[in-house]
Amino acid sequence: MDGQRAEANGVSGQTQKSLADFDPPKKAARNKYAIGCAILASLSTILLGYDIGVMSGAQIYIQEDLHLSDTQVEILVGIINLYCLIGSLAAGITSDLFGRRKTIVIAAAIFFTGALLMGFATNYAFLMVGRFVAGVGVGYAATIAFVYTAEISPASTRGFLASFPDVFINGGILLGYVSNYGFSKLPTYLGWRFMLGIGAVPSIFLAVSVLAVPESPRWLVLQGRLGDAKKVLNRTSDSKEEAEFRLADIKAAAHIPLDCQDDVVVVPKKVSHGSDVWKELLVHPTPSVRHILIAATGIHFFQQSSGIDAVVLYSPKIFEKAGIKSNDQKLLASIAVGSVKTIFILVATFLLDRIGRRPLLLTSVGGMVASLATLGFALTVIEHSDTKLTWAIGLCICTVLAYVATFSIGMGPITVVYTSEIYPLKLRARGTSLGVMTNRVISGTVSMSFLSLYKAITIGGAFFLYAGFASVGWIFFYFLLPETKGKTLEEMGVLFGNLCWKFDQKKKNENLKWGNVEGEGNGQVQLGARG
Repeated sequence: MDGQRAEANGVSGQTQKSLADFDPPKKAARNKYAIGCAILASLSTILLGYDIGVMSGAQIYIQEDLHLSDTQVEILVGIINLYCLIGSLAAGITSDLFGRRKTIVIAAAIFFTGALLMGFATNYAFLMVGRFVAGVGVGYAATIAFVYTAEISPASTRGFLASFPDVFINGGILLGYVSNYGFSKLPTYLGWRFMLGIGAVPSIFLAVSVLAVPESPRWLVLQGRLGDAKKVLNRTSDSKEEAEFRLADIKAAAHIPLDCQDDVVVVPKKVSHGSDVWKELLVHPTPSVRHILIAATGIHFFQQSSGIDAVVLYSPKIFEKAGIKSNDQKLLASIAVGSVKTIFILVATFLLDRIGRRPLLLTSVGGMVASLATLGFALTVIEHSDTKLTWAIGLCICTVLAYVATFSIGMGPITVVYTSEIYPLKLRARGTSLGVMTNRVISGTVSMSFLSLYKAITIGGAFFLYAGFASVGWIFFYFLLPETKGKTLEEMGVLFGNLCWKFDQKKKNENLKWGNVEGEGNGQVQLGARG
């Protein structure tokens, strides 16, 4: 009996232990240090957002004060995107040579100078000089913020943290709209100068705050500073094991032996300074890099060709065409646009690592197509009507808000997250800068042509055109962009390399369904086979 009792107790103990083992694992808390680093680094993108938002309203008063034509206004508003190219290209080189953190300080200093020049501008030429300097600073800020946040983030929350730059872009846009409304009460010659000049304030805060963040661990490894990189990874990873895993991945990408435990090592110059990066990226890319390049530049192209900057920069003009004549009402409606955009980008940050990039992106772009087409329809009806149509005005306002909402919940943040996470370590900084350059070129084209475009094909026709670009973009994303959720930055190369991956995946799923895997010719199912 005692033996049976002991055996029963043993079984009971085993049963209790096994049940405890089946308890769902507790979800790891978000790494607060990594979140803090991502927030401080992402503050740099407020500079881009503020410039976009403030110019939407400031252009009204600049045109009135300096007596500018519509063409001059188009150039003034959109040219900064082309100036960004210089800053974006320089940021990729500077960040590889001097580090990500110092590059953020450079961005803040350049934009500070540009904002002051714009604020004290006395004529159109002087204002354009200020736009040039500010544009270079914005290009620096946009590029380096995306790279740094992706590199500092653990895989479990990379989508959440890497979306922070876009959150702060939208926050900057909203601040620009509020600044427009607040300073619109001043005399015309003072109002627009305060709107532009006050942009120097965020750059001061940025330059000071970035001193509190560590250098990117991936850049530290490329400089051979393994000891410093390990300290940063230990603080920004969810566990010690993850920190070791991330360090091993980065060492492998930098061609450093995995068993090397030295705090400082010598890294070949061509690896540490990226002397052959452009060759590997553009001249002789591998199939994987070619696919990544197409995906990264494509998502930036379609983000801007779908007309987001036309809506954000020219929202007062759009509302005027819809029938709203008062400047105060147009600026208040623009604040509503900025508020909706900011709210939905905040929602998106919590969905990226839960739902995934692909489902959120495809849903977002589908909503954008519907919103743009409806906005084009409503504006066309208003343009061809001799009477005031309240329902059509309301529809225009609702579809503008719906468009920025659907954009912000997917297309906006996913563009920066996806681009910054898919490039290999060696190509990341300059590959990301290439994406930002593409983004700014298309943005500049859209913003410098919108007024001329709607005069040529009507304002409704312009939005039908943007809807067409967004539709093509949806097809592009469906077939060429694989899911990256939960993958480490160093695992991305496995996902890319086959431009027909979607068809291959479908075929593989069908084979698994019917038991037809590689080797079916001999009548056996080989579970380990790979296509």
